[in-house]
Amino acid sequence: METLRKLLQTFFTILTNSFVLFPWTKNIYQGPLKILCSPGLNCYSCPASTTYCPLGAIQQLLLGVRFSIETGSYYFSSYVFGTIGIIASLTGRLTCGWLCPFGLLQELLYKIPSRRKFQVAQPLRYIKYFMLVCLVILFPLMLTDQWGIGKPWFCKFICPAGTLEAGIPMIILQPDLRPTLGYLFYNKLFWMFWFLIWSIYSSRPFCKTTCPLGAFYGLFNRISIFQLHLNKQRCTDCGACRSVCPMDIQFNKNVNSSECILCLRCMTEACHYDAISIHCAGLPLSLIPRKPRTPKTPQLQPDHS
Repeated sequence: METLRKLLQTFFTILTNSFVLFPWTKNIYQGPLKILCSPGLNCYSCPASTTYCPLGAIQQLLLGVRFSIETGSYYFSSYVFGTIGIIASLTGRLTCGWLCPFGLLQELLYKIPSRRKFQVAQPLRYIKYFMLVCLVILFPLMLTDQWGIGKPWFCKFICPAGTLEAGIPMIILQPDLRPTLGYLFYNKLFWMFWFLIWSIYSSRPFCKTTCPLGAFYGLFNRISIFQLHLNKQRCTDCGACRSVCPMDIQFNKNVNSSECILCLRCMTEACHYDAISIHCAGLPLSLIPRKPRTPKTPQLQPDHS
């Protein structure tokens, strides 16, 4: 199952970045596919990207609201909010575990050997909700210039995926942009390297601490059509589920946590007692393969009689 997940992550990364002509056009793809929303974090300005990023689209929508109202142009983009709402309500954070290109990159970096691996402190996980509420929603909407236009705060100041997928490639493709580089670019370059290096020592640190898209999807984990179920009669509270979880969750302590990316490793690799199962719209998916279990037999005490 883990091999299948990696293959799907790789396939979707290629699919959403499949404009292979960018080395010749030296510009961003603007074709008909650009109206499609990428479920994962995938920068609109990446020269290979054929889709748009939901976070960027929301910020672009909100930063122009006050200007539109002041000029008498009243509108609401039900397409943007509807698309991301449908994805979230159907899958929760399954998208993060199976489709997100930046999630895949973090997982690959974590496989690099290091002397120590560290867990992310629990309080840091709340930062992503600040990013969602403030940098994605409130700041673009409320902090505007004299014309009533805001900024895409998260994309402009933080997003490491944007720097990696768009900023660096565009500077390579268009050398004329290099003299314009300043504080904003180097600030984002710092955050990109920070998360890439951190990913070697901690599993998915950006997903756990900073990603507003993951924070939004996680709010729907308990109502999405894909749900992990716990059989309490079979669970022994052994903690094996946490030992394989890329998000450091002990499943039986927090069923369908907002942090869970539904990678299924707890179910297919860790649990020896079949205490975890996945359901789709309330129906169990019993055909998902599981790692062969080694039967656990009780240790017999020697007879000294």
